[in-house]
Amino acid sequence: MASEFDLIARHFTRPAPSARLGVGDDAALIAPQAGFELAVSADMLVAGTHFLPDADPALLGHKTLAVNLSDLAAMGARPRWALLSLALPEADEAWLASFSQGFLALAAEHGVDLIGGDTTRGPLNLSVTIMGEVEAGQALRRDAAQVGDEVWVSGELGGAALGLQYLLGERPLAPAEAAACLQRLHRPSPRVALGRSLIGLAHACIDISDGLVADLGHILERSHVGAEIRLADMPLAAAVASRLSEPRALRAALAGGDDYELCFTAPAVRADAIRAAAAEVGVPVARVGRITAEAGLQLFDAEGRAMPLHASGFDHFAGR
Repeated sequence: MASEFDLIARHFTRPAPSARLGVGDDAALIAPQAGFELAVSADMLVAGTHFLPDADPALLGHKTLAVNLSDLAAMGARPRWALLSLALPEADEAWLASFSQGFLALAAEHGVDLIGGDTTRGPLNLSVTIMGEVEAGQALRRDAAQVGDEVWVSGELGGAALGLQYLLGERPLAPAEAAACLQRLHRPSPRVALGRSLIGLAHACIDISDGLVADLGHILERSHVGAEIRLADMPLAAAVASRLSEPRALRAALAGGDDYELCFTAPAVRADAIRAAAAEVGVPVARVGRITAEAGLQLFDAEGRAMPLHASGFDHFAGR
């Protein structure tokens, strides 16, 4: 049986040209560019909580890194380095080869060097620490929303949640619909380029991992503001809009989670610049509301009537 160090060498040791010292020592050595700050985030995926235990390892490798890249995207940071720690029930060479292929392919796409980590035996658990660079003082933050800002979201919402319902046998879908929703669930596209383009345009930003209501709520709490959301302007995934009743579709979009899109706020005068920046990086964006002085989140239907807020978001200890 291969040792821990054999597994690391075979599947995860690659050149790390952006680091002073990469995999192979007690710690890696990195040197951020002058005039930049380090943006650092950590995320953990646990079998049975964040993914099904029989998930395809290549897709899981992609998603393990993608959810971390999404955090850097929300800060407007450029990804540079990653640390990967794995708890594995057994040393399955085929599984590791496939997982590392998915992980390293996405790392190469975004210019990320894998510079260290750890492996141990235990229930399947995947943990990444991601590091990126952002111009000093320019990071997008949750605490910067201002009254009068417009609220925007990127991409489409609800597709990943519908994909999970399909996998669990709760919702039938046509083959094309299932493929689209499972793509959103298993292979999210972190909006790194969009996040970079929003520097100087957006005030506050967050990635949508636990559902729009929960994640926008973090911006509102940290910025000490409120928001009004127009439900008719929500950009729903096609299958969500066609397959679900309106209340269920809105719940998937507002609280489904796993979308890994960006929610951001910006002054109304920057709307045209935001559309142009989004078009340049090929990511659709939609205005869905505005920031208010009154605390809390309010939802309005197409006729402007206030709607009750029943949806929340994912909570790792309370569930949904």
